[in-house]
Amino acid sequence: MSDRTSALALPGGRSHPLSAIRGLVPRLWPLPVGLRRAITPLAILVLWQAGSSLGYIPSRTVAAPIAILAAARDLLVSGALLHHLTVSLLRVIAGLSIAIVVGTTLALAAGLSRLGEDLIDSTLQMVRTLPFLALVPLFILWFGIGETPKIALVALGAMFPIYLNLFAGIRGADPKLLEAASTLGLSRAALIRHVVLPAALPNALTGLRYAAGIAWLSLVVGEQINADSGIGYLMMDARDFLRTDIIMVGLGVYALLGLLSDQAVRALERRTLAWRPAARVGR
Repeated sequence: MSDRTSALALPGGRSHPLSAIRGLVPRLWPLPVGLRRAITPLAILVLWQAGSSLGYIPSRTVAAPIAILAAARDLLVSGALLHHLTVSLLRVIAGLSIAIVVGTTLALAAGLSRLGEDLIDSTLQMVRTLPFLALVPLFILWFGIGETPKIALVALGAMFPIYLNLFAGIRGADPKLLEAASTLGLSRAALIRHVVLPAALPNALTGLRYAAGIAWLSLVVGEQINADSGIGYLMMDARDFLRTDIIMVGLGVYALLGLLSDQAVRALERRTLAWRPAARVGR
């Protein structure tokens, strides 16, 4: 029995329900995974270009894919795209790093202590419902119009998924595992380190995936605060000149960066959660 088949085997020799489906997939889809996932985007691009060429999609509404590629090439050759991309990337890295530290600290304090939950959770639940645009004037008054308010918005938006998911993971630890660890005489610190935190790790990584996506969404708002660089600034400047091709380039860059961020966290998830049987089912 191969490793993949044994990973889907159930106790007693019974086959996992997914094994029958997995057996059909290679016959139905002989193409590599990368090509299968590219079919739908490529079909959309072909229809989009055809609609633009036939005049059904006006260029002032949405630029054609060929025009967007030409604009991206010009921005790359001039170095403008790389400059704005680097600025945005640094802002996201800084904001996301702050969010990981603050969100993890607050989740540990609230998740491991009833007193911490009473002091922290209700306040965070209220703050996370505030709309970003309503906070922009306050952030300008508090931090000025430099880099700080932009990074602060990214950190604030990305912090909540990390906090909520890690908190849920800590409180959702299996009581049977906790009871078994207690019977072995583990101290509270050892119990948290060897049982609670490993059990909460899947939730924490899920929160990190959400946080990475929200960080880019928050940056769009942040780069509207008197920015003179960044992908958001590039798009706002293109809007004033009705350059939908450059706007679409910016959207494409945001989408690509969001995808790469998500894939990076998923790769981390596969490495750190390789011990879970569920992690082998999707391989």
